[in-house]
Amino acid sequence: MRKQKGFSLIELLIVVAIILIIAAIAIPNLLRARIAANESAAVGALRTLNTAQVTYNSAYPTVGFSSSLANLGGTSCNPPVSSGACLIDSALQSGTKSGYSFSLPSSSVTGTPGSTYQFIVTPLAPNQTGVRYFCSFEDAVVRVNPTQAMATCDNTQTPLQ
Repeated sequence: MRKQKGFSLIELLIVVAIILIIAAIAIPNLLRARIAANESAAVGALRTLNTAQVTYNSAYPTVGFSSSLANLGGTSCNPPVSSGACLIDSALQSGTKSGYSFSLPSSSVTGTPGSTYQFIVTPLAPNQTGVRYFCSFEDAVVRVNPTQAMATCDNTQTPLQ
């Protein structure tokens, strides 16, 4: 009887089963890590937006706080103007970055010059790109709601720890 070279069907099935078990353990951890990374990036971007608003308010005191993300961004920065201050990058200016949507409702900027603002940050696909919802206003404290989107941002929201 000749000795055959190679693997038997049973051996191959065992290897496939082991690979599937490892994948079943690893994939949820990778997804959680991606969500955590997206949330961290969203908080960082929100802090950048707060800094941009303060800078914009200082640079254009007759305008006050910006009423749109487009005013904080810009394409032509030579020289920066109030309609395109070039304080944030183009991805953030578009309103989406790292799996989150950033909005600056124009109704949140009140007064002439603008004395208040609110940023509302929501995941693009809840429970996939992010779990928590964030907001901030002129006090520059990042606030969080772990379960639902916020229509407005005020002192009743929980500050991010």
